[in-house]
Amino acid sequence: MHTERHVRFFRNGRNQALCIPREFEMNAEEAIMRREGDRLIIEPVRKRGLLATLATLPTLDENFPNF
Repeated sequence: MHTERHVRFFRNGRNQALCIPREFEMNAEEAIMRREGDRLIIEPVRKRGLLATLATLPTLDENFPNF
């Protein structure tokens, strides 16, 4: 797999765009893009499972009644 490829920007309406070459395609439907200096970083959004999502929630300090 190539780690580098020359591409050209083009206009799509008011947006600047570029085509992602086949060897750089991502197995994702969404991505996060951010700028670091003069670089653009594109990362796929990974779908998280329920357990991983629940693990990020803060713990509750409340006592629940026993039934």
